[in-house]
Amino acid sequence: MTLRRATEADLDAIMALERASFPTDAWSDAMMREELRSPHGWYVVAEEAGNLVGYGGLRAARGATDADIQTIAIADGARGRGRGRMLLGELLAEASRRGARTVFLEVRADNPVAQGLYTSEGFLELGRRPRYYQPDGVDAVVMKLDLVGWAARRAPEHEIWRTEDDSAPNRPVLARTPVLDEGRGAADAGACT
Repeated sequence: MTLRRATEADLDAIMALERASFPTDAWSDAMMREELRSPHGWYVVAEEAGNLVGYGGLRAARGATDADIQTIAIADGARGRGRGRMLLGELLAEASRRGARTVFLEVRADNPVAQGLYTSEGFLELGRRPRYYQPDGVDAVVMKLDLVGWAARRAPEHEIWRTEDDSAPNRPVLARTPVLDEGRGAADAGACT
């Protein structure tokens, strides 16, 4: 699997996965397009054999001390293999590069797999927003991560390397070593936030 920064050319594939992952509360094409265009956004896509199998988004203004994970989604057939963790790791690394010290997110209260992933990375529950996800009326679990502590805990073998994709100039490919140790667990985000 490779990770690379999302572009507007990825919008159709992202939206197909968005609608499949979040059938009752998917973002609109216009909302996602604005997220991809925003200077405060950082969206990445995960690809395997040229197919988009996941995406994730971060909102982090450069120099701000906090950031927000906007969304993470993994295609049904690609779940359970650490791809959500890889996307989350890249989003957190970018938040750190932008100067954030704290990262927040909301996750559906009825998504224990995503909550487990976030907890395993050090997120703590702050509280709940009743009936946040509409039209389903599902509560949002609000979580917070000490990004400085997270970065300090990262083992050197889990660092992220950037390489340029020779076939597409000016289009970064984000390559990395495996993020999970075998004994650490392999919770996958699935449709996370």
